[in-house]
Amino acid sequence: MHDSITLDQLRTFIAVADEGSFSAAARKLRRVQSAVSHAMANLEAQLGVVLWDRSTRIPALTEHGRVLLAAARRVCADADALRGAAQRLAGGLDPLVSLCVDAVFPLSALVDLCVEFARVYPTVELVVHTEAMTAVADRVLDGTCQLGVVGPAAAASGLERRHLTSVRMVPVAGASHPLAAAQRRAAPAARLSTEQLREHVQIVLSERGGSRSPEQAVLSPRTWRVVDLQTKRELLCAGLGWGNLPEHMIRDDLEAGRLVRLRPGAWGDDEHLLSLALVHRPGLVMGPAGQWVLKRLVELCCQHVGRPEEPGGPGAR
Repeated sequence: MHDSITLDQLRTFIAVADEGSFSAAARKLRRVQSAVSHAMANLEAQLGVVLWDRSTRIPALTEHGRVLLAAARRVCADADALRGAAQRLAGGLDPLVSLCVDAVFPLSALVDLCVEFARVYPTVELVVHTEAMTAVADRVLDGTCQLGVVGPAAAASGLERRHLTSVRMVPVAGASHPLAAAQRRAAPAARLSTEQLREHVQIVLSERGGSRSPEQAVLSPRTWRVVDLQTKRELLCAGLGWGNLPEHMIRDDLEAGRLVRLRPGAWGDDEHLLSLALVHRPGLVMGPAGQWVLKRLVELCCQHVGRPEEPGGPGAR
């Protein structure tokens, strides 16, 4: 019966293949050679397959033996991983860490977090969601995610909250857009009037399924609504409208001239600082991996956005 095959038999099989002979495997395993030979004979009988060609002085793997050797290695590796995971769980290591971040969270920081996490905690599952506005807090409140990074528009009632950083939202238009030309023609300190801005499409970030958040920084009656910032950025670069984007996301676009910074008369230069905060359910207990994520989120925000500023206004999407 295949069910009676043991890990010891498989490890002996692997040892014989690695060491090149029954006698060498016996020395490695600190057993008598007859015990190794007996284990191989039993394994062949249970599998119903000849693993070793014994017609030569030193037994050689058969074709079937080579195929099953690879399978034996996988089984033993999985068993070792299972044992290691059980030991880590017994020592308090998290089996899983789940995180949901707002769309304005810097993607470069999120990628760095995932790369480092995979290296430091290779056996812990990391689940990452990206949402906009109130949907982030919803994922934490309903238990889908343990941790969330929310913007100020999120209704985080019932969640513990810790300020991470503030993201500067910058009004921009593509280089070919009439508003970009108007801003370039204006004096350095000049501002665009609300009447000028109302003549053009404003591209606005919205939640999937319809926004439950109050409108933020919408000046134009003509709006296109998107649910992710990358789409918004591409539409703005193409000159199809104007809108606000996180400064950290468009630094290269501004330097290359693909986007032009606008100065609406309705807003001050520092008016739209969008506060990002870390949220979780009260009483959440996290093991070492979860605590590591909490710490690195703060550090990576400082590296990719800047030091935490005091929370500003509601921001602009």
